[in-house]
Amino acid sequence: MTEAKTSRRRRVAPTINDVAKRAGVSSMTVSRVINGEANVRESTRETVNAAIAALNYAPNPAARSLAGAGQVRIGLLYSNPSAAYLSEFLVGGLDQASRSDAQIVVEKCEIGDHEVAAAQHLIAGGIDGIILPPPICDSRLVLEVLQKAGIPTVVVATGSPPDKMLAVTIDDRDAARAMTRHLMALGHRRIGFVMGNPNQTGSALRLEGYQSALAEAGLTADPELIAPGLYTYRSGLDAADQLLGLDKPPTAVFAANDDMAAAVIAVAHRRGLDVPGDLSVCGFDDTALATAIWPELTTIHQPIAEMSRASVELLITAIRQKGRLSETGRHLVLDYTLIRRHSDAPPRRRPRARP
Repeated sequence: MTEAKTSRRRRVAPTINDVAKRAGVSSMTVSRVINGEANVRESTRETVNAAIAALNYAPNPAARSLAGAGQVRIGLLYSNPSAAYLSEFLVGGLDQASRSDAQIVVEKCEIGDHEVAAAQHLIAGGIDGIILPPPICDSRLVLEVLQKAGIPTVVVATGSPPDKMLAVTIDDRDAARAMTRHLMALGHRRIGFVMGNPNQTGSALRLEGYQSALAEAGLTADPELIAPGLYTYRSGLDAADQLLGLDKPPTAVFAANDDMAAAVIAVAHRRGLDVPGDLSVCGFDDTALATAIWPELTTIHQPIAEMSRASVELLITAIRQKGRLSETGRHLVLDYTLIRRHSDAPPRRRPRARP
């Protein structure tokens, strides 16, 4: 065998990890660029493509097939009252699972009822790992059961990721701060806030972001402008009645999710108020509901489908690396975006319209 042939045999083809290292990004980001996914910054896409060209990297279909030869079974335990949120989450997860030759087993449960039994049912069914979207991501009982069983787990959209568990989130506090700043930049100073479910850690972060933005502007959060909510449309109706029934109602309302924001708009219309002329309303999540109502909702875009895709990819990597990822813990924080549509405007300078 000649020396040249020996050298060629020893030459190792570049891997996706080599591309990620050269570009200074995660392997997941490289995968998104290769697959042509939209949720990648253009500057990042250019950097990754430059690294691919420099290394002469080419995805290997045979290697992908081999990696997926042993199909991974992933459990998804859910108890989310928002059908719009769940729909986007399932679309993202199922899409990534089909690309990765994985099977997703969906199990529904009710918090405080039989979430532990549902988790144990998935474990008994032989799942390799589990994804916990909100609100199950914050169930201490479920997390303890999974940790004790040694099941690789990804918690999604929790405000407090457990140690040694995988997590995919956005910065809820900063996103809520950005929305509150946006309303103040329009001229609003009396801004109502509809809280999320107190059992979810992300709810507290969104409230903190709202309060932090007010404090930055030298404003004190008025307790009467903060209404309880449960992330449901029904709770949004009750919160809106409370806020809009005040002697001095807010000129803007920021709800901790789109379902509750839609309810606020409905109550405003019932009271004869124009949105956004008399009342600006903003939400959080950017689910399909945000563009299905009138006026279309200004909201924080939480990349729900992308978070689900990332959680599937992260979990499969941990499973195929025999849990090494989950032992050290890995926390991905994805970007949010403030999407402005038609439900917000500067406060009206004349008296509000009345029924």
